[in-house]
Amino acid sequence: MNLNELKLILTQHSGKKILFRLPDQTTIPQHFHITEVGHVVKNFIDCGGELRQTSTCLLQAWTANDTDHSLSAGKLRSILSLSDRIFPAEPLSVEIEFETPYISQFPVISYTIESDTLFFQLGVKHTDCLAKEKCGIEPASTPSPCCSPQSGCC
Repeated sequence: MNLNELKLILTQHSGKKILFRLPDQTTIPQHFHITEVGHVVKNFIDCGGELRQTSTCLLQAWTANDTDHSLSAGKLRSILSLSDRIFPAEPLSVEIEFETPYISQFPVISYTIESDTLFFQLGVKHTDCLAKEKCGIEPASTPSPCCSPQSGCC
């Protein structure tokens, strides 16, 4: 989900509560706070020597002992409005950073509405080799030549 889509959803459902559903289907406790809204730019060189850049909107979720706290969609939209000046015009993917028990970043992939609550489903991130052709690694979806139907090795 990108930042523009998130803002639209929050605006359309401003009175609803928000919960973030982790990939294992548990939720970040409902008394979470959004303690940071960041534009994260990562400049790097892949293992093939190519210069690359990624850019995301990162929302840090944090919980304290104030279990009566609850964040509405409208309140989160207001928080995001404060950060408009740090974001570029192009849409950025949105990730939630949360300590579970290690600090992890989860892409926001979809949402559902259940009664008075907006549930945002969080996905997982994976490492990958971005220069497989230079490293001599075949993509996983390409069968090995030794196991082609006519090779006799299968």
